[in-house]
Amino acid sequence: MSDAVVIGAGPAGLMAAEMLADAGQSVLVVDAMPTAGRKLLMAGKSGLNLTKDEPFDRFLAAYGPASDWLEPSLRAFGNEAVGPWAQALGQEVFTGSSGRVFPKSMKASPLLRAWLARLAAKDVAFHSRWRWQGWQEDALDFSTPEGRKLLSPKATVLALGGASWARLGSDGNWAGLLAKRGVELSLFAPSNMGITVDWSSHMTRHFGAALKNVTLTCGDKTTKGEFVISKDGLEGSLIYGFSAAFRGGQPLTLDLLPDLTREQISARLAKVPRKNTLSNSLRKALNLDPTKIALLQECAKPPQPLGALPGHLKMLPVIYSGTAPIDQAISVAGGVCKSALNDEFMLQEIAGVFCAGEMLDWEAPTGGYLLNACLATGRAAGIGAAKYISK
Repeated sequence: MSDAVVIGAGPAGLMAAEMLADAGQSVLVVDAMPTAGRKLLMAGKSGLNLTKDEPFDRFLAAYGPASDWLEPSLRAFGNEAVGPWAQALGQEVFTGSSGRVFPKSMKASPLLRAWLARLAAKDVAFHSRWRWQGWQEDALDFSTPEGRKLLSPKATVLALGGASWARLGSDGNWAGLLAKRGVELSLFAPSNMGITVDWSSHMTRHFGAALKNVTLTCGDKTTKGEFVISKDGLEGSLIYGFSAAFRGGQPLTLDLLPDLTREQISARLAKVPRKNTLSNSLRKALNLDPTKIALLQECAKPPQPLGALPGHLKMLPVIYSGTAPIDQAISVAGGVCKSALNDEFMLQEIAGVFCAGEMLDWEAPTGGYLLNACLATGRAAGIGAAKYISK
């Protein structure tokens, strides 16, 4: 019998398992999927963003309301720790122009293989296709290819993910199991998701196009960046950073020319011959690309006097109808509440059971923040579980 069982073989679970093994505990990692790290591997297909290279205070602020209770774990394993950790696994890293940190291979698979090999060398055992069914009295209850299995470890770490990308293993079904035991939970909601816009046929040829160098305002937040127009609406890193505001239905406006003032725009438009079409005027006077022109026409519904255009270009309202479904979101808000845990991420209602990763009630934008917090909370939960066993 293992001293500790870790349920979930994603980054949080693997980090917890390593901390337990380093503390001299015998560890079994189980996962419902056939292989470990399914969502990590998916994230790596577009370049594995490990963390964000920026001052810690700014880094911590990205976690919003959850930053206060995540701060101890992030200070212990923050954005300065992730690079050396990856390098110890044989993965050299580099920092992009935006401050995002990546392995030079850009992929997750080399890092994951090296990590699994290191865990195996520390005698961490693995079982795949073991689906957790809750508890049978005080024993962990699993459905496995060999039939039902009951385990009674000294400590358990739950690292079960959120409720997005169910096909990769994060289906959120664990919430009902914890609710039955009195654990306080927040409802799941999509995070880092696209928003839906009911486009006219006018926009069809622009699907897949990127809008760069725009400023988005929604709620009390304004950020400069880029996003993509999709057939369903808008998506991309700039959009994802406003998840909470979009869930609340806050109005969205765009500044299509953030580097020019209204007065500068007006002065340039005044020099354009009146015989020019609207599109030609915008292109020649303002160097506005076809996609921005199309979005202006879609949302401001010209033709209008040229004098009205500076206001639309600087504050273009985009009407959206909702958010993408939770299973299409990169991550989720909601999950196990802070109040349900002690300072070492152990459940108040169930002694010896710790939680880590995306199943906790926090959210952050893309840019390395998600993975870093999963690693940090997994590390904290593993250390906490090791201490609990040793008492």
